[in-house]
Amino acid sequence: MLIDLLPHLVNGLTLGLLFALIALGFMLILGLMEQINLAHGSLFALGAYFAFAIATPRLPLPPDMLKIWAGVPLGWRYTAAILIAPVLVAPFGVVIERLMRRTYGRDPLYGLLLTFGIAMVLEDLIRAVWGTRDYVLPVPRDISGGFLFLDLIWSRYRFWAAAFAIAAIAIVWLVVERTRFGAMVKAGAHDSEIVQALGIDLKKLRTGVFVFGTMLAALAGVILAPIWGIRPHMGVDAVVPAFLVIVLGGVGSFWGAVIAGLLVGMVVGLSGAYASEWSLLSMYLLLILVVTFRARGLFGKKSVLEA
Repeated sequence: MLIDLLPHLVNGLTLGLLFALIALGFMLILGLMEQINLAHGSLFALGAYFAFAIATPRLPLPPDMLKIWAGVPLGWRYTAAILIAPVLVAPFGVVIERLMRRTYGRDPLYGLLLTFGIAMVLEDLIRAVWGTRDYVLPVPRDISGGFLFLDLIWSRYRFWAAAFAIAAIAIVWLVVERTRFGAMVKAGAHDSEIVQALGIDLKKLRTGVFVFGTMLAALAGVILAPIWGIRPHMGVDAVVPAFLVIVLGGVGSFWGAVIAGLLVGMVVGLSGAYASEWSLLSMYLLLILVVTFRARGLFGKKSVLEA
């Protein structure tokens, strides 16, 4: 019985790590700007589409150059997609942050409406460029297919994706906890006026955080694309779990986001295996359960309004 659960646990673990990666970028932006970026999922989708254009290849290049690029082994094209796709999505983050500047310090509803509109625009832009059909991002032979272990067939790609997500989360932790940039981000999230008083350019800091969060979303899109497939509304499928992960883990808690991501991934993975119709509903039930008994999330700081 337990051994039958193992593949579903591994699938849930992989999904949870990628949810956590999406949520960390989402959380950094929320923490510093105090605005919820509903376009975060669209940036995730753009990362997947740009990776598809690079790897397949369908780049807007002259025919001769495109032919040369098509002759490059898939392993190199896939590696290039992982490295380049987040960079190509980064300018979208810069533009969105510039548009959001008028909402800073105002009612969060303005930011919600603005980023909701941007998300709709980006989704329609994706449909205009790539159409409405679904695509599959090909992966190199070394990390595709399955292997036999304990009389079960395991997906190589899911193990690779889990390892990649762990490495990416570790790098994010190092950036946040061990660099001057991370110290400024944490200080800005705590008190932006003090940061400005110290001579730090808050506008540049906000842009830097937004670009960093944007690239994390795009990177998660590239890694998750071979599992989910690529489709115009995939951003919505990503941003909802990411928001739930932040609330579950506690807003502002790095490890809360990671652990909540794993919980959501496990719940979605196991319910999807044994009761697929409950797959999406299960994570909302988990949210209700946690928030009912701990309103600030698993690792959220106690509110001054709580008894």
